Amino acid sequence: MALAKEIMGSRLIFERSSSLASSPFQSRLSIKKKTQRTQVSINPFDLSPMKAAISGGVVAAISEDLVKTLRFKTLGRNQENEEVEKAVQFKVRAVVTVRNKNKEDFKETLVKHLDAFTDKIGRNVVLELISIQVDPKTNEPKKSKPAVLKDWSKKSNSKAEKVHYAAEFTVDSAFGLPGAITVTNKHQKEFFLENITIEGFACGPVHFPCNSWVQSQNDHPSKRIFFTNQPYLPSETPSGLRTLREQELENLRGNGKGERKLSDRIYDFDVYNDIGNPDISTELARPVFGGREFPYPRRCRTGRRSTDTDLVSERRVEKPLPMYVPRDEQFEESKKNTFAACRLKAVLHNLVPSLKASILAEDFANFGEIDSLYKEGLLLKLGIQDDMFKKFPLPKIVTTLQKSSEGLLRYDTPKIVSKDKYAWLRDDEFARQAIAGINPVNIERVTTYPPVSNLDREIYGSHLDSALTEDHIIGHLDGLSVQQALETNRLFMVDYHDTYLPFLDRINALDGRKAYATRTILFLTRLGTLKPVAIELSLPKSKRVVTPPIDATSHWTWQLAKAHVGSNDAGVHQLVNHWLRTHACLEPFILSAHRQLSALHPIYKLLDPHMRYTLEINAVARQTLVSADGVIESCFTAGQYGLEISAAAYKNQWRFDMEGLPADLIRRGMAVPDPTQPHGLKLLVEDYPYANDGLLLWSAIQTWVRTYVERYYPNPNLVKTDKELQAWYSESINVGHADHRDADWWPELSTVDDLVSIITTIVWLASAQHAALNFGQYPYGGYVPNRPPLMRQLIPDESEPEY
Repeated sequence: MALAKEIMGSRLIFERSSSLASSPFQSRLSIKKKTQRTQVSINPFDLSPMKAAISGGVVAAISEDLVKTLRFKTLGRNQENEEVEKAVQFKVRAVVTVRNKNKEDFKETLVKHLDAFTDKIGRNVVLELISIQVDPKTNEPKKSKPAVLKDWSKKSNSKAEKVHYAAEFTVDSAFGLPGAITVTNKHQKEFFLENITIEGFACGPVHFPCNSWVQSQNDHPSKRIFFTNQPYLPSETPSGLRTLREQELENLRGNGKGERKLSDRIYDFDVYNDIGNPDISTELARPVFGGREFPYPRRCRTGRRSTDTDLVSERRVEKPLPMYVPRDEQFEESKKNTFAACRLKAVLHNLVPSLKASILAEDFANFGEIDSLYKEGLLLKLGIQDDMFKKFPLPKIVTTLQKSSEGLLRYDTPKIVSKDKYAWLRDDEFARQAIAGINPVNIERVTTYPPVSNLDREIYGSHLDSALTEDHIIGHLDGLSVQQALETNRLFMVDYHDTYLPFLDRINALDGRKAYATRTILFLTRLGTLKPVAIELSLPKSKRVVTPPIDATSHWTWQLAKAHVGSNDAGVHQLVNHWLRTHACLEPFILSAHRQLSALHPIYKLLDPHMRYTLEINAVARQTLVSADGVIESCFTAGQYGLEISAAAYKNQWRFDMEGLPADLIRRGMAVPDPTQPHGLKLLVEDYPYANDGLLLWSAIQTWVRTYVERYYPNPNLVKTDKELQAWYSESINVGHADHRDADWWPELSTVDDLVSIITTIVWLASAQHAALNFGQYPYGGYVPNRPPLMRQLIPDESEPEY
C-alpha cells in the first residue's frame, strides 16, 4: 500500500473524462459545475461492495452514492431539461513488480537494451483489467482500456532485485470489481512478473499474485491471464471470469502434439521412455517404464523425437542442456545456483575415489585412507592435484574450482563419525538407524517366524523358504521364547528378500557388483532399544544366516553382513522410498493439478507451494540420477536394474491409501489403533523418533488442511459437484497412474473427509516425508562404510581361499 501511494501519489483526482480522488476514511461526493466540464471528487473506499460481489450482486467500482445519484443535466436545443444517467469514467493505478535476474549473459543484456529502446516507440508491455461482471450489451466480460507499463526504458538499467512500474487504467463507475488482468509482452525478452496491485476501487487494493515468466508476443502471441488472490470454486465463479478460467486451463493442457519449447507452459503426461540412450550404444538401451511390462507413474511430456535405433524411446537431452519442464516450473535463479553448487560438490565427491582408481590403479588400502577424505582431502594428501587434471579429462569448471576453492574437493565430516568415529561399527547404532536414520520407513513387526516370502513359489520353489530358525535367535531374547517375543511385540525385521531376490542373478553377473537379498531380525530389549540378532543372506539357490559375533573372525563376518544389509537399504531408500514415493508418484498429481485446477481454485492454492520445483528436480533426475549410466547405475549395487526394482515396488507394494503416516505405521505393524492416544495410535516401539516426530507433523498438516477445506466446502455436496476437483483426481488416477487405474484401493473423493485425507497425504509426502528421506543422506551415507551403496564381493565361506 505504501509503495503504491508513493508511486501514484497520495490523492487521485478523477474528472468526468479522466479523474477521481479517494480517501479510505469516508465516502463523500461533491460536484462542481463548470463551463465546459464537470469535475468529480470522490472518496469511494468501502468494504460493502466486496461482500456484495461475493454474493453475486452488482458492485460499483467507486462509491455507491455516485452510482445512485450522479446525474448530468443536458439542455437540448428547443427541448425541455431532462436528466440522463451516464457512467462516469475514472482512472485507477496499478503497481507492477518485476523481478530482475542477478546475472545476465551478453545476449540477454543486448536484448534488454534493445527492448528499452523499442519501448519508447510503442513496443510496450500492455495490461488490460477485466471485471468479474459481464457487460449485458455484449455478453462479454467488462474490460478497461489497455494500459501501458510506464518508465520501462528509464528503469531498464536498474540493478535492484525487484523493479516497480506503474500503469493507469480507465474504467467506468459500472465496471464492478476487477477479477483478472491480461498482460501482453511486446518486447523480445521474457520477464518475471511477481505481482500486480490495483488501487482506486471501493473494495480497497486488489492483489494479483503472478510469479510467472511472461514470454514475448513473438514467441507466444496469446495474452497472459492472471487472476486475483480471491479463490472461487467452479460453481461460484463470477460470470465475467468463467470463460477466462476455462481458457487458461486449455492453454496449460495443450493439444498433446509437437515438441515442447523451453518457454512453453504446457503440462502433459508421458511414459519414462527417455532413460536409455540406444543411439550411443546398445549397452545404454533401457526399457520403457510405464505400461504392462514395467508399470510406473507418468512423467511430464516433452514431445522429443524418437531415437534412430528404437522408435519407442525418446531422444535424450544431456547436461548441460536443459530438459523441458513448463517455464514456471524451472528453478528460480537463487534455487538454481544453490542446486547447481550442491550437485557439483556431490559430483566432485563421487569423482575423487574414481580419480584415484583411474590414475593410481588402486583402491583404498585401509580405513585411515577413508578418514583422510574428511581431514586432508584425498587430492591434497596424494599431492597429485597439479597433474591430475592433465591426466583425466574434466570440464574446465572443475579445474577452476580446484584452483580457487580446493575445499570443495574435500569431504565434510559426516555426522555419523563426527563425534565417535567407531559409532557405525556398533550394533546398537546399526539398529537405531532402522528407526531414526535416513531410511526409517522399512522396519516392520514380525508376525510369523521364520518369515514367509510373498514371491511366486511356482517360479522360485522351495528356495523361498527362510533359513532362519529359533536356534539362531533364542540366545538373544532376554530369556523369552520366540513365541513369547512374537506375542509381546518384541521381534521386528528389515526385510529386503522379496525386493532383491528376483534380480540377483542379473545383478551378480555384472562386473564388480555382488549382492544378497537380506533379512535382518531385531529384538526390542527391556530398555526399549533395538538390537540385531540375526541376518539372513539369500541367493537364488542358497541361503546363509549370520549371527552376532563371538570372536574376532566372526566379528568381521558380522560386519560384512551388516554392510550388505546397508547396501540393500541404500538401494531401496533411494530407488523406492525417496525417488519413487516422494518424487515420481507425486508427479501425476502435480501435472493434473495444473491441467484441471484453475489458479482460482482454493485447492490449487493449497497445493501450489508443495508442488514447487518437483517437476524440475524430477527432470534433472531423469537426466543424471536414474538414467542409463547415471549416478544410481554407477554407484549402487543394482546397476542398470535399479529402475526395474523401483518399477517392481510400484507394481507390488505402492498403494496411495497406505502412503499416509498412520496407515503406513499400521500396515508395517509398528503401531496399533488406540483412540486414547493423542494421534489415535499406539507405537509398539515407544522410542521411534521418525514416528514420534512424524505424527506431530502429520497432525499439524491434517488440522491445517481440514480447517482450510471446511472453509471452502461447508456443504459436503460441494465436493461431489466440484467438476475441477473431480477431474483432477480422476486424471491423476486414470492417466497419471494408469497402470493402477483399476485398483480397488484408491480412496473415494465424495466427502470433505475424503478430500482432507487425500490432500493431507499429498502434502505429507511432498514436505515432511520427503524431508525425512532426503536431508539425512550425507550425515549417514557420507561415511561410505556405514551405508555402502555398492558392494563388490560376497562374503566368503570358510572353505573358500578368500576367507
